[in-house]
Amino acid sequence: MKRVGNLYEKICDTGNIKQAILSSSRGKRDQKRVKHILNNIDVYAERVRRLLITQSYVPSPYAVKTVRDGAAQKERTIHKPRYYPDQIIHWALMLQLQPVIMRSMYAYSCGSVPKRGTSLGQKMLRRWLDTDYKGTKYCLKMDISKFYPSVDNEILKQMFRRKLKDRDCLWLIDAIIDSAQGLPIGNYTSQWFANFYLEGLDRFIKQELGVKYYIRYVDDLVLLGPNKKRLHAARRAIADYLAGIGLQLKGNWQVFQVNDRGIDFLGLRFFRDHTILRKRNALRIRRRMRKIARKGQLSYKDACAVISYWGWIKRSDSYRFYHKYVKPVCSIGRAKEAVSQYALRDNQGREIAPGAGGHS
Repeated sequence: MKRVGNLYEKICDTGNIKQAILSSSRGKRDQKRVKHILNNIDVYAERVRRLLITQSYVPSPYAVKTVRDGAAQKERTIHKPRYYPDQIIHWALMLQLQPVIMRSMYAYSCGSVPKRGTSLGQKMLRRWLDTDYKGTKYCLKMDISKFYPSVDNEILKQMFRRKLKDRDCLWLIDAIIDSAQGLPIGNYTSQWFANFYLEGLDRFIKQELGVKYYIRYVDDLVLLGPNKKRLHAARRAIADYLAGIGLQLKGNWQVFQVNDRGIDFLGLRFFRDHTILRKRNALRIRRRMRKIARKGQLSYKDACAVISYWGWIKRSDSYRFYHKYVKPVCSIGRAKEAVSQYALRDNQGREIAPGAGGHS
């Protein structure tokens, strides 16, 4: 495999750093510290450039907090990096490193990847079930235990050395990796480093194990096949592979016949001939719509939530659900209009008045 070089000069380019400032500021341009940097972008771009050129950048201490995330209220430890210089430098790195990582990324690695995400995984799983009955008779569903904090820093650095030959770029990657044990949830780099860490696993499953139908969403894996014994053998081989890079499967893995039960994956439940919302997500949507109805107005966050729900609804057989519980409170058209108005004001760098873009 040919290693990639000559990245660091591009990372340190003033134009790349300015783009990193703009990209990292999305969603927080009304914060004073971010506004100040945007209003003095040339000054701060040069300061970041000097930190990188002189290799004097030292990652700042993280602000650590514990949150309960998602419908399952799963407890997660979040490491929040400082906006300046850390988040800007993370973006400056990834603007150049992202194309390198994606070049060899598995086609159906869907988590935290632009233009993929849950939509691609949902689409492909539905297509496979519809077009190959025999080849999708059985499902192996599993996930990796405590994936982000379990990533081995030294193994990850060695993986990058097999991909890159740019010593300066490797210095910056090492600095970010060594800023925490494992991959800190909260770093923009972590989602990319996580997918890169499992790049070899994807190749192993497809090439060595010969699994035809396989989707990975970060640390959640779904494999489909015609034979239960082969899926059990694949699970054992995958467990051995993961042990070699310091990871292990959760004990709640499942092998089952698709005709007997749905595949609960990516917010939906996939049956042989139809797809429905996961019960937990359906309940979550109904509760949120009731809350919006009681408020009598649509905030930016509410509008974003409705658009997110629409992504689940349109990829499932939930037409009646949408017209009964969602549309009477807020149609998808109204939600999109509210978000567009907010985005227009945000891009213009103006402060948004309370409730603007959310009422109709």
